[in-house]
Amino acid sequence: MNRNLETKRRRNPVTGSVVSTSKCLTIGAVVLVATFPLFAQNSALQEKLAAVKQAMAENTQKLHQYQWIEATQLTVKGDQKPPTQDSCQYGPDGTVQKTPIGPPPEQPSGGRLRERIVQKKKEEMQEYMGEVKGLLSMYVPPDPQRMEQAYQAGKASLNLAGNIVNLLFRDYAQPGDQMTLSFDTSARKVTSLSINTYMGETKDAVTLQVQMASLPDGTNYAQQTVLNASAKQLVVTTTNLHYQRLGG
Repeated sequence: MNRNLETKRRRNPVTGSVVSTSKCLTIGAVVLVATFPLFAQNSALQEKLAAVKQAMAENTQKLHQYQWIEATQLTVKGDQKPPTQDSCQYGPDGTVQKTPIGPPPEQPSGGRLRERIVQKKKEEMQEYMGEVKGLLSMYVPPDPQRMEQAYQAGKASLNLAGNIVNLLFRDYAQPGDQMTLSFDTSARKVTSLSINTYMGETKDAVTLQVQMASLPDGTNYAQQTVLNASAKQLVVTTTNLHYQRLGG
């Protein structure tokens, strides 16, 4: 009788209390069942993230073969400013090089005082637009290294909706920001980006909506980006168009 008890029980080496072997097995089974879904989800997340990064790398190589026009429409407090256009292509260092095209902006009239006021406002807006472009560059196109860092930090999650995979990254480029990347697994393409971030201070909230499209050869590109800085009453709409192969 005592021997049977010894085979069914084990003494805890720390507390000295006796624990039933069957109870240990039950607890272990519960822990295993609870852990398995998390392991499966993490495995799926890792797999989908790897597929996204590979597809983006291949697509970037294709984009390097093109030049295109970037049209920017700025709206401040409901007032649309004259649109601007830039000729764009990738440079040797892998960054997009932009060359302004179109007529130069009209010079203000009404005397020197008005000219100085207009010039000051213009410089302030140029400075702010520089900050806007800097913010855009942190998210468009998505950075594989930043995505991997968010994943390693446990700040990435996965949501499946048919063939569309939604990857959510928190603290992606700035503390407290959030980026959702939608990826079509059958076409192996990013379909859209949705970003909640800020400029300068967290109270200066900024949203970014990026809609992707494809060229005839299947190359994926950001067709339109809408930035909304509500605190500044500023909306910046960027449209990429007229893609042409270099040397074509």
